[in-house]
Formats: sequence, structure tokens, C-alpha cells
Amino acid sequence: MPTKTDFNDRMLSLGLARVAEQAAIASAQWIGRGDEKAADQAAVNAMRDELNKLDITGVVVIGEGERDEAPMLFIGEEVGSGTGPGVDIALDPLEGTTLTAKDMPNALTVIAMGPRGSMLHAPDVYMEKLAIGPGFKTGVVTLTMSPSERVSALAAAKGCSTNDITVCVLERPRHEDMIEELRGTGCAIRLITDGDVAGVMHCAEPDQTGIDMYMGSGGAPEGVLAAAALKCMGGQFFGKLLFRNDDERGRAQKAGITNFDRVYTRDDLVTQDVIFAATGVTSGSLLPGIKREVGHLTTETILMRSKTGSVRRMVYRNPT
Repeated sequence: MPTKTDFNDRMLSLGLARVAEQAAIASAQWIGRGDEKAADQAAVNAMRDELNKLDITGVVVIGEGERDEAPMLFIGEEVGSGTGPGVDIALDPLEGTTLTAKDMPNALTVIAMGPRGSMLHAPDVYMEKLAIGPGFKTGVVTLTMSPSERVSALAAAKGCSTNDITVCVLERPRHEDMIEELRGTGCAIRLITDGDVAGVMHCAEPDQTGIDMYMGSGGAPEGVLAAAALKCMGGQFFGKLLFRNDDERGRAQKAGITNFDRVYTRDDLVTQDVIFAATGVTSGSLLPGIKREVGHLTTETILMRSKTGSVRRMVYRNPT
């Protein structure tokens, strides 16, 4: 029989969904208002309040930043009632603050939870990322391949032309050379302005999103969140930390990382079974955004458990 100190993912999952929902509802009033900080702070406050209602002894391992940078949900902050199982929590209270402020697609509230020690304490540095969906043999694409080689390899594995592959890339100046090389293969490229957790998640449901592969560099903490999502949805993820200076290497050492050249797989970043929840703030390929009607708000949340592979979509009609 499970005890109060066991990580009971089934019992905790609905509580985690509510955490994501409340953060989204709190940020709803800031959609399209042009104030990124206010939108993010509203989501942070609501997520923290809701987490503290759960019977967990939680530690934020992926959060809003170091303690001296973030007053709430900082890395190392203890959350929960303190009476339940010890858990690691990775979160982004509002993934896509700019998307929310400008009322652009694919803003989400995102949170993952697993047993203590289950997630990499990723430093706040860049990570080179590569992701594909489920159903392929391990290593069909790798970080050692060039971008064009990855497209060719995935097309061969799918039995299609490179023209039939769509790659999701974060639109940044640092990716211009990669984008030019990808164009040469004939593949389609979906550029996103923000929100690379959602970008990676798109790979897991190509029939719904039209995305076959994600590649490019972005925040390492978001890489852990994305790996947690793919742990539940299926798919492959590869990440390698990128360092621009000694200060960033020092952050990695502080987090316990000694091999700066390691390529992390999905299961290196998230070593045990986890639960994952995301709620749509603005409409996108994965989730519809918050709908405003007289007297209530409606949200949709995706709730997943890697232990069972279950994916649940939940619609919540919240009176205002």
C-alpha cells in the first residue's frame, strides 16, 4: 500500500492540473495588454499559491531564476504543505510572456513534477536542442549531424521526401545560418518567436501540429521541461549545454555539472516517471487559449503521466 511519503502520480496529477489552470486564469486579464511583467507576475503568484495547497514537500529545481533574481518560485524554493512526498518541480508560470502581452499564439502555463532527484538541475544557460516525435529507432537523428543531415535522416525513416518534413525553429539571429542550410533541403520551417517548450511538444503530435522536428538553441531550463513533456507524450530529445563565458560554466558547476560536453537524452534530463500539465493561455496548435464569456472563463489543460502514457484533456469552466 502506498504511504503519504510515496510519489503517487495518479493522486497528484489532478492537483497539478489545477496549478496550471489557476496560473493561466490569473494571466488572462493581461492578454493583449502589452505588459509582459504584469502577466508573468500574475501567473507566478497564482501558481505559487496553488502549489502551497498540495500535500507535497516540493523543491523548485527549474523556476524563475536564482534566489537573488526571483522573489517567488526561485530555484531551491520549498513549496507545498510540507506533509507529503518529496518532489522535484520544474515550472514556467507563463511560457510566452511576450506572446501573452501581444495576444499571439501558443502561450502556456507549464509545470512538471517528479520524485526528488528525478530532474536535472539545469543552469540558466543556453542548450542546443533536437527533438522528434515517437515511433523512430533511437539515434535516427543526433546532435552530431548537420541540420541538413537530420532532415534527410528523418525523411528516410518516415519514407518521405525532405520536402514533406517540417522543422520548428526559434526565430533568432543566431539561427540564420542553420535556417539557410535547412532551406536547402526543401523542408518547411515553422518559425516561432517564443515558447520553445511548446515548440518541442509539437513534435509529439505531428498529425495535429504539422511539426516533425525541433532544432536550435534556447534556455536549458526549458529543455528540462520539454524533456518532461516528451517523457509523457513519447519522442526523442537531445540537449547539450552551451557556455558563453566562465560565469556560465561556474553556474553549471554550482548545479553539480562537471562534464561540459555531455549530450543529454530525454531520460538523462528526466530520470524517473513524472507528471506534466500545461494550460493554454492564447490559442495555439496544442491547446486553445482562454475563452472569455459573460460570467465565466473557460480553459483547456493537457495532463499527462509518463508512468502510464496517459494524456488527458480537461476543460474547466470557471465562474468570474
